[in-house]
Amino acid sequence: MNQTTVLALETIQTPSVAWTGLLPVIVLASAAILLLTICSLFPDKITTKLVSIFTSLAAVAALSTTFPLWSKVQNSSEGPYSTIAGAFGIDGFSLFVTMLIAISVILVCPLLGTFLERESITGPEPYVLVLLAATGGMIMAGANDFIVLFLGIEVLSISSYILVSMNSRRIQSQEAGLKYFILGAFASGFLLYGIALLYGATGSTSFTAIKSFTQQVELTNDALLLASLALLIVGLAFKVAAVPFHFWSPDVYQGSPTPFVAFMASAVKASGFAAILRVLYVTLGEYRADWQPAIYAIAIATLLIGSLLAIVQTDLKRMLAYSSISHAGYLLVGTQAASDQGVKAVLFYLATYAFMVIGSFTVVALNAGESGTETSLDSVAGLAARKPLLAISFTIFLLGQAGIPLTSGFFAKFYVIEAAIEERSYMLAVIAMIAAVIGAFLYLRILVKIWLTKPEKEEDDAKLNIPFEISLVLAVTVFATMFLGIWPEPLVEMVERAIPVLIAS
Repeated sequence: MNQTTVLALETIQTPSVAWTGLLPVIVLASAAILLLTICSLFPDKITTKLVSIFTSLAAVAALSTTFPLWSKVQNSSEGPYSTIAGAFGIDGFSLFVTMLIAISVILVCPLLGTFLERESITGPEPYVLVLLAATGGMIMAGANDFIVLFLGIEVLSISSYILVSMNSRRIQSQEAGLKYFILGAFASGFLLYGIALLYGATGSTSFTAIKSFTQQVELTNDALLLASLALLIVGLAFKVAAVPFHFWSPDVYQGSPTPFVAFMASAVKASGFAAILRVLYVTLGEYRADWQPAIYAIAIATLLIGSLLAIVQTDLKRMLAYSSISHAGYLLVGTQAASDQGVKAVLFYLATYAFMVIGSFTVVALNAGESGTETSLDSVAGLAARKPLLAISFTIFLLGQAGIPLTSGFFAKFYVIEAAIEERSYMLAVIAMIAAVIGAFLYLRILVKIWLTKPEKEEDDAKLNIPFEISLVLAVTVFATMFLGIWPEPLVEMVERAIPVLIAS
């Protein structure tokens, strides 16, 4: 009886939660739930335009909450801090990626509202899934524990699987969704098994505890830890479509509705590299001598295969898919450097690439015809004659991805190659430059079609109208690509303050 009484009087100590640090995640997750609830209660009164506006405003609200948090963590007296017992942290790195994801949602929302109805996709579900995917990406960026990281990855992945296969009337979309789901499930299995082995080797899933363990304990047999490291690299490499884990990417890019592809190429890729940097550079930095060669080899394969296979494609979306794989190679070059300079280069690259790729897919969507499926290379033939402003915009995006001076892509490539040279990875730097030359041929091939080829359907394509909100997206992405190519200092200063750190509970 006395024992029962004692047990009843015991209290459970729950960790304190810094709710303000979780505001970006809370805003997007709450917006997704609220949107789905309202549309379920009033299905006939909520239009697609209202849903699109609501989603954009939710992303703007999430973005707004990051500004005071950024000022707080940059304050020397405040600094990075934990929100939930060291499991989720707020630092410059997590906030930078969160900002990037929110901006991607804001830019993609007009595309959703304009092009989904064309592909017979209606209802609030796509917007809800985009909000949930963005929420998962933000969780990945701030994760300070493998359990939280895996939670964020799964929220992002499951939402992406559904988005990819959303167009039930196209067999390509269904095929892409199935392939993405099956391969993604295997990748998640590898990742989870790697986490389990790492827990077995170190006794914890906390990034801080694992880092402390690797610094203080010298293992006589680190086979278990190295095996976990290999599995983690496999699982994370899949998320960013790095070779040889890229096979899903071309089919998914070609078969999915174009607005979803734009979101995946920007926000999802940023989330994946946020996870890679958290795990490899921050948590397992003591074992960089073991994971650097693996990233080195994957980077070379990703650069060359992405660039070479891109030039033989005849579909614009598959071209841009392999181009995205090649860009992942450049990001791996910065990751391989395993230095603050490398991290800065990766963050700068992610930010500039997001604007370029969203703009590129916007042009592809505008030029895809009434069905939204006309994405062959010949579909842009004579675009300069049909729509000069659209052709100029696409040209700027392609030149940016090629790394031509006066575009943001030039500095993006310059910084990652510089980081590789500082690490004395001279061969990798040379291969990156060779891949840039190969990639330039790809973009030149598209530009020849745009500027030097006569249009095939003059009477129909001449009537191509660009909605105002799409024009605004193009204007923002073009401006960002050119502005950061002429004056990159504001973004450079920002990424210098966004180096990831371990956050104690």
